[in-house]
Amino acid sequence: MKISDAAAASGCHLETIRYYERVGLLPRPGRTRSGYRQYTTADVERLRFVTRGRDLGFSLEEIRGLLQLAEDPALSCTEVDRLAREHLDDIQTRIRDLQRMASELERTIGSCRVGQRGQCTILETLRRSPDHSSP
Repeated sequence: MKISDAAAASGCHLETIRYYERVGLLPRPGRTRSGYRQYTTADVERLRFVTRGRDLGFSLEEIRGLLQLAEDPALSCTEVDRLAREHLDDIQTRIRDLQRMASELERTIGSCRVGQRGQCTILETLRRSPDHSSP
């Protein structure tokens, strides 16, 4: 199938597919006599795997490792489980950080008395160092 068909079947953009080829996440496909890339069903499945990994927040390097694990039938699921748990821990840490930032921003907005820029508590909070972040 041509790149446009692979893109439609996998949900990837054309340029994303070309990028994945350049960085080695997708093997370079064969070419037709006229020079068009020729993708296989296995290529589309690999693209879906990468896309799903990206949807779950895995980096391309993490996905590269997961692909290697997926392609080795002798390996157990232990390493995949470890990587997934580490990734989940990272996501939960980011969520806590985002919740902390949202709370701080809500407090700052709540203390804002709309008026002149010189009296803006939001701008004043942004001027402070993180050690003095309370409004």
